[in-house]
Order: sequence, then C-alpha cells, then structure tokens
Amino acid sequence: MKTKGNKLVNILKEKCPHCGKGDVFYKKQSFFSLPKMKDDCDVCNYHFDREPGYFLGAMYVSYGLAVFQGIATFILCRLFIPQLDTLFVVLAVCGVMTVFSMRNYRWSRVAYMYIFPN
Repeated sequence: MKTKGNKLVNILKEKCPHCGKGDVFYKKQSFFSLPKMKDDCDVCNYHFDREPGYFLGAMYVSYGLAVFQGIATFILCRLFIPQLDTLFVVLAVCGVMTVFSMRNYRWSRVAYMYIFPN
C-alpha cells in the first residue's frame, strides 16, 4: 500500500509512512517524558521499529532541523530587530532550539521512516 496524501504533511502530522493514516506516537504523554512510539500502526499493522539502532540516523535529521531553526531565528532577529544585542540573539536561538527539541525528535523519526521505508 502506498502512502496516502502529501508526504511532507504526513511527516508533520506524524502519520504512518505506509498508509498515511495511523499515528506513529501515542497522543497522551506527560510533558517531561520522551515521546513514546507505537510498535505497530493501528490501521495497517506496519511495524515502525525495525532493529536496534535503526533510528540512529534520525539524529542527523534532527540535527539538520535544529540547525535550520537556529539559522532562521538568527536571520529573523537580525532582519526585524537589528539593534538587538548579540547575547540576546544567541539566547533567542537557544530558546527556539530548546522549544522545538521534542518536536524535532518526533519529526526526525517519522521523516527517517519515510526516507528509509523498509
């Protein structure tokens, strides 16, 4: 079965790379815990976790997302608030990276499954 819909939208919505309908992560989790992946898709029974170490490559995707967000924050700070002190720009970049860290963790794992489906 091929993925339904736009792959980028499915990655952002954290949907199954096989059917595009099932959720990859559990919805209800505490704020301070790492997101928990489901073992299989609820819709098509696609197995998400292949082998030990499969998601090590997702770290590179997460790193790329964090770098992109940091560069975008720096550029936006310099364009819209040019008189802002360098220390505050650095704090803004670190803040954005911290806020998006858990979301990047989820997006990078789902994107990695889309890049390497089997």
